[in-house]
Amino acid sequence: MADDYQELGTTGLRRVGGFIIDDQLSALRGTNAVNAWREMSDNDPIVGALLFAIEKLILKVDWRVDPYSGAGEDPTESDVAVADFVDGCRGDLNESWSSLLQGILTMLPYGFSFHEIVYKKRGGPNQTDPTKKSRYSDGKIGWRKIAYRAQETRWQWNFGPDGGLESMVQWDPSTGRHAIIPMEKALLFRTTTAKANPEGRSILRNSFRPWYYKRRIEEFEAVGIERDLAGLPIAYVPPALLSSTATDAQRASLNAITEIVQGIKRNEQEGVVFPLAYDEAGNEMFRLELLSSGGARQFDTDKIIARYDQRIAMTTLSDFILLGHEAVGSFSLGSSKIDLFTTAIDAWARSIADVFNDHAIPRLLKLNGMDTARCPKLTYGDIGAVDLTVLGDFITKLAQAGALVPDEGLEDWLRELAGLPPSDHSSPMSSLIPGLGGPDEVLP
Repeated sequence: MADDYQELGTTGLRRVGGFIIDDQLSALRGTNAVNAWREMSDNDPIVGALLFAIEKLILKVDWRVDPYSGAGEDPTESDVAVADFVDGCRGDLNESWSSLLQGILTMLPYGFSFHEIVYKKRGGPNQTDPTKKSRYSDGKIGWRKIAYRAQETRWQWNFGPDGGLESMVQWDPSTGRHAIIPMEKALLFRTTTAKANPEGRSILRNSFRPWYYKRRIEEFEAVGIERDLAGLPIAYVPPALLSSTATDAQRASLNAITEIVQGIKRNEQEGVVFPLAYDEAGNEMFRLELLSSGGARQFDTDKIIARYDQRIAMTTLSDFILLGHEAVGSFSLGSSKIDLFTTAIDAWARSIADVFNDHAIPRLLKLNGMDTARCPKLTYGDIGAVDLTVLGDFITKLAQAGALVPDEGLEDWLRELAGLPPSDHSSPMSSLIPGLGGPDEVLP
């Protein structure tokens, strides 16, 4: 019975001290993984496109702080005031909310994003002390920074006796200094919490294999094209230069000729200087030839690379970005793929909001002596765009069937959804424009 209150097992996370070694591939552990994700993000156009699409969609979303609202309970004036305070702290950071989100979204390629919270006492806009400068002068404690700590600076993780994460050790590449950042003043964003792994799991993990082979094929393809354009260079040299008994001078000559052969390219600097020498019998001792291309290769590398591109995009449900390039696919198919993509983005946005709601906001309220049992919530609007034609047809059919009665609330929501200005309900459009009144209006 006593064991019911004790934790006997572990998550099974493979680690050595503070270093995570959970991935099957050694090339995707620790610093190797960080380097791989950065190369994929910076150098691959498909990976860059999908990360760009995700970032811009999340940055476009309307983020807000809603007051506490219990089950069937309306927010009180105090709840609204606390929500306004938290939202004010969000806008009082030393960087924009969009910039903060950009740092948080690095969790997608790297699997995690670590941020250090730095507080300040709000002393007004005229303060020269950065620990007190604020838009507000109420003396409350707010967020000064939620500072991004780059993934490549992560040195190791510190775990407690029960396996819980206690802190991250950061290594500064400029100074070589190590800093221990406790979790009590940090926010850790992850794509997944499986095995309680602080490094999460990169959304590019399943695309690593197709990316790796695609990169190699592209390199071979580039070399092949270069060789096809220049021809295959062959140098004929005296046998003595290839002999194991060659003198130092002969080996030096062979190395120089080898460098010439390997460096032959068709560009603005093309040209070869080669020795013209004959033996005692009058035979040419050195000769350089370019064999012509053998024609088309057995494999269509363009199709192979396109296949790998598709697999890379599929792993993040973003293969809709290839529809226009494949010259196939219907609008309905593309729409379905986009719906799946926005669903995935919604899950990542929710995970960001959860970290703020579970950790950042309660700590902020506690520092200010506020009730943490009635915390406001960071939330966000719709991720994807709504098809107004489909929505209008849906509402029309419901209204005709008597299942929906339009009111001011519905009108306001539809106007906001369509990007139209809000309605002035005190001055109905029927009084401004003839023909828009009710059924009793007599038209001229």
